[in-house]
Amino acid sequence: MATPGKELKRPKLNSVDNLFGIQSSGTATLLLDDNLVPFSNHPFRLYEGEQLEDMVESIKKNGVLVPIIVRKMDTGQLQILSGHNRVNASILAGKMDIPAIIKENLSDEDAWIYVIETNLIQRSFSDMTHSEKAAVLSMQYSKMFSQGKRNDIIAELKRLENPDYNKDNKTLYQLDKELTTNEKIGQAYGLSQATVARYLRIAKLVPDLLEKLDNGVFGFMPAVTLSFLNEQHQSMVNNCIDLNGYGLDMKKADLLREYTDNSKLDEDTIFYILSGEVRRTPKRKRETIRVGNTIIKKYFPPDTPHKKIQDIIDKALAEYFERQCKSANI
Repeated sequence: MATPGKELKRPKLNSVDNLFGIQSSGTATLLLDDNLVPFSNHPFRLYEGEQLEDMVESIKKNGVLVPIIVRKMDTGQLQILSGHNRVNASILAGKMDIPAIIKENLSDEDAWIYVIETNLIQRSFSDMTHSEKAAVLSMQYSKMFSQGKRNDIIAELKRLENPDYNKDNKTLYQLDKELTTNEKIGQAYGLSQATVARYLRIAKLVPDLLEKLDNGVFGFMPAVTLSFLNEQHQSMVNNCIDLNGYGLDMKKADLLREYTDNSKLDEDTIFYILSGEVRRTPKRKRETIRVGNTIIKKYFPPDTPHKKIQDIIDKALAEYFERQCKSANI
């Protein structure tokens, strides 16, 4: 907190690189205009309510103390990697510009690591929504993940917040050196291997369904089952829920997957499943018929083996139905 009546000085941007030891193309004061764009398909929710209001008030009093991180795009625009909330709050605070570190020639893979790790540093994994957890885990599970790059980027982000940060200290969140299995990712976040696998499925949902999951429109397990539908069918399900307000439970989700696996899923079928008009028909159990002892004693001696009795009954029935077919001219 700033001392009342004492003005905080904004850091000199020309020296930010030297101060934090960051490898970047340069720093600047950026105008808050259309040239500054959010990260494509940014998976994290922006602050709302009291949390946003507190940030706005802080920026009004002190400005933005930690520069945002952007990368220069081929279009000339600057894409935000770290600082979406600071940008949003600065606009609401009436600011015209914002301090930024500019990255050039940054790959999409590295850009994703900046986006993910910034949010992991700022808040606990356990506090994230289902869709945010899915984004984190799917990135770390993907082939583009590099533990070495991740460690370097985490260290850079830590130094931004604290110039005295030491990369060798134990506060740096570490994963195993070879992060290739659900089990290792699960150990890092306190999740079972099965839960990690489910989150990797969740990441395959279309954005509208992810939002509904986060908002509690349907549960986690039905969402996992929905992820097995292709994007077209997922969009149809989403539209049907929007238009009719239908709920989605596990039974309905299983039916949707069953129909899509059989290539029988269309808009009408989705409507009838979600409305509850289509239900899985339980398989009727075949009633067991037993031949009574009275009949057995009538035709078979007491010491006749069971196998012989079965064979004789089988042949007798075969002859009976053969005669029935002949009499009916079938």
